[in-house]
Amino acid sequence: MIERKDVEHVARLTRLALTEAELERMREQLNSILAHLDTLRAVDTEGVEPTSHAVDVVNVMREDEVEPCFPQDEMLANAPDRSGELFRVPRIIEE
Repeated sequence: MIERKDVEHVARLTRLALTEAELERMREQLNSILAHLDTLRAVDTEGVEPTSHAVDVVNVMREDEVEPCFPQDEMLANAPDRSGELFRVPRIIEE
């Protein structure tokens, strides 16, 4: 069971300034979380393979399809500094 001093310690480590009401609410919520973990620990998992997901994961990505490109003039229309068919960008490498 989480005690108030434990919540104060964690709040100090995380540099959180909690009010009295927030300290009590955090204590109750942390105790609730730990009680839920105890419930999970009681579940018989003998013979159950560890997984990274609770359900089977399928690839949700669509197949790659060739599509026409945007017209170059349309892509360069909002360029802040256009030079012909190129974007001009600030120099970032010092000599």
